[in-house]
This record gives sequence, C-alpha cells and structure tokens, in this order.
Amino acid sequence: MTGEHARDVVTWRYPPPYDVYDMTGSDVDELVDPRSCFHAVLSGDELVAFRSFGVDGRVPGWDYDDTALDTGGGLRPDLVGRGLGGAVMKAGLAYGRDLYRPSAFRMTIARFNVRALRVVRALGFVSAGTFLTPEGARQFEVMVRPESGLRS
Repeated sequence: MTGEHARDVVTWRYPPPYDVYDMTGSDVDELVDPRSCFHAVLSGDELVAFRSFGVDGRVPGWDYDDTALDTGGGLRPDLVGRGLGGAVMKAGLAYGRDLYRPSAFRMTIARFNVRALRVVRALGFVSAGTFLTPEGARQFEVMVRPESGLRS
C-alpha cells in the first residue's frame, strides 16, 4: 500500500448501509505502515481494492483467537455490484496465503451484506457464528475457511 493508494482509499464512500465500510478518518500513515498489513489490489496500475490481514479484520463483539488469520478489505465503490468481488477476494486470499501461510482465514461480514456473504461462501468459507456489536447496532457473521489443500 503506497501513500497514494492510502490517500485514495480514505476518500472512498459507500451508500448506506454499506457506509459501515467507509475508511473515513483512517490514518494514511497507519495504512502504509507494513505492520498494519494493508495491501493494494491493482488491475494494471489502477487501484481497484485493498486487503488487510490481521486485527484490522476484527469487529468488536466476537471472541477472536489466533486459530485463523483475519482478513478484511474493500472494493472501490464505483466497482461494487459489477461481479468483481469474487475475483478480487480470490486474488487477495491467494496473496495472503503466499505471504502469511495461515492454517485458516477468517472474515467478519455485516449480515446485511448478502453479496459479500454469497461471495465468501462460494470461496469455501463456512459460518462460525453471528454476533451483535457491543452497541447492538449491527449483526455480523464470522466466516472461516481452512487452508489445508485449498488453492482458490
């Protein structure tokens, strides 16, 4: 993630209720810090998405552990709904597998986000449970996929 990519990502705005994914107020320096594990997803030279690996993929309200590598991300808002999410997630997971060699991946997805849930299920993730955020504002589903032998 370069500084230019990070400055772009923090301007992305999604329509409600997807605005829960806005990176508004995120610290550009944190996004480019290698310890934060944010990575740009490019098509040629064009930024189309980002993936993060580690604690950024966690949402308050679930009892997370280290049995899986948490991953999150976002598709550029003008590309949402065009059927690109699966390919972008697949590429991000392959990159994360090569880089981190996790025994499993875990994604936490807002329950209203039916499109994302459909995509991650198609990529082999299964539900580990659901929870409400501490303020009870949103319900999330925790999805897990073991990596033993998987190549997609």
